[in-house]
Amino acid sequence: MGFSLQRLGMIMEPESGNPFEVEGVLNPATARSPEGTLYLFPRLVARGNYSRIGIAKVLFNAGGDPIGVERLGIALEPEADYELHPNGGGCEDPRITYVDLLGLYIMTYTAFSAQGPRIALAASEDLFHWRRLGLVAFASFNGVDFVHVDNKDASIFPVAVPNHVGKMQLALLHRPLFPGALPEDSVSLADFERVDLDHISIWISYCPMPRKDHELRHLGLFNSHRRLASPVAPWERLKIGGGAPPILSRHGWLVVYHGVSEITEPGDDKIYVQYSAGLMVLSREHPQEILYRSPEPILRPETLQERHGIVPDVVFPTGIDRRDDIGEPDRFDVYYGMADNRIGVARLDLPERLTTPGILSRDNSRCIVPHSEAL
Repeated sequence: MGFSLQRLGMIMEPESGNPFEVEGVLNPATARSPEGTLYLFPRLVARGNYSRIGIAKVLFNAGGDPIGVERLGIALEPEADYELHPNGGGCEDPRITYVDLLGLYIMTYTAFSAQGPRIALAASEDLFHWRRLGLVAFASFNGVDFVHVDNKDASIFPVAVPNHVGKMQLALLHRPLFPGALPEDSVSLADFERVDLDHISIWISYCPMPRKDHELRHLGLFNSHRRLASPVAPWERLKIGGGAPPILSRHGWLVVYHGVSEITEPGDDKIYVQYSAGLMVLSREHPQEILYRSPEPILRPETLQERHGIVPDVVFPTGIDRRDDIGEPDRFDVYYGMADNRIGVARLDLPERLTTPGILSRDNSRCIVPHSEAL
């Protein structure tokens, strides 16, 4: 039995008359407070693509399903130089992980400045007061530059995990975008072999775990890098990237991610891109190893709200919540952006056993391919 998502509905859309949300609410982080309250941290987009990170309390019905939100204000607004550009700025697409060894919530988000998108960090003890930790510091490795390239879709593991040589470290999933790898650059290529898989992939990088007894002003240098996964299946052939933060399940680390492919509309010769959601399960002991990967999307744009919006044909998962609060530890609610305009939620239930299908090759045959590759 494989994985699938069951839609629970839309829970947030732009508020009429709210200038902070006139161009959409989307791509939220999720986190539970020490008391167990679930909070949503949506990207709020004002005119001119000026993005803030809001905070809202998630509301539930009597059956335990999320049904809406109560807006509570702003968590982060562009202020630092790495968040500002001449026409505005952006704090975008957050993910939040509680790191028990630090006793802190760590937010990864996309900071948009004149240099382009980069991964930034903030820390909080209570989810309401956030302290900036600056941009993620990357070391180059074997000539690969992670510093001067666009980077997005980052999240960290909640506990120290072994790197590829067995050292227990803090691990980061991210998606560097090397030159020439945009979907717009690839979508017109008739020959898929010309697409460089190395450049549109999910990477895992490691740094030493900070000491809890020191005030955390920044994280360490991420100086160990490994390509975790590249596009393989047709539904993700243009690009894959991180989604919700990794969360531990009885099968291993669950990673709900996104994949991009091209689509055409009946009677229209133009080629469009479509964002769908997939799932990987990483080894608990060696998270650079993939135990399972979706041969097909677990969620693709189908509803009106997912197919029409600021950017059409997008489902973009960014938040995940284990439902221990209602006694269902094998249930996970996945929060996702809908066409870059609204926020939806879908339910993921773990199958009893983890099947391990062969990864789909580009011609849809079953094949054995390396899931990860060290530099």
